[in-house]
Amino acid sequence: MDPTSQDINLNSPNKGLLSDSMTDVPVDTGTTRTTIPEGMTEAEEEELRSELTKVEEEIAILRQVLAAKERHCGELKRKLGLTPLDGLKQNLTNSWHDVQVSNAYVKTSEKVGEWNEKVTQSDLYKKTQETLSQAGQKTSAALSNVGSAISRKFGDMRNSATFKSFED
Repeated sequence: MDPTSQDINLNSPNKGLLSDSMTDVPVDTGTTRTTIPEGMTEAEEEELRSELTKVEEEIAILRQVLAAKERHCGELKRKLGLTPLDGLKQNLTNSWHDVQVSNAYVKTSEKVGEWNEKVTQSDLYKKTQETLSQAGQKTSAALSNVGSAISRKFGDMRNSATFKSFED
């Protein structure tokens, strides 16, 4: 029977009919007792054993149905072009969203924002920022001057008699 056309309806007369690869699902049948437990009649024990067998059969069927559903899910994902990487990306996105809306993250963000506000408003920060800005401007001007000087030297070299003799 084709695994994609399996009947997985639990009320169907064909329920649980799967390929040979799924028929070997282990079912714990328990151990056979030779004595009846105290306070229990043979009829009660037989009824319980019958019920146990039915429940174990249902468990086996549910395992087979789950396996069929998982195969079907995989096939649908494959047809839609969804890869495991897509699933991982979606899980990471959802997890990151969950982190961002968590109380701990929100409270931490608020605290960091408060600290940032306090730091950026302090006199020490403003003085440091101004000093670094001036240092950056001076460094930029110095590098520009060095670049101009190097360009000038290369120009002078190119116009020299020695360089011209190499060109010829």
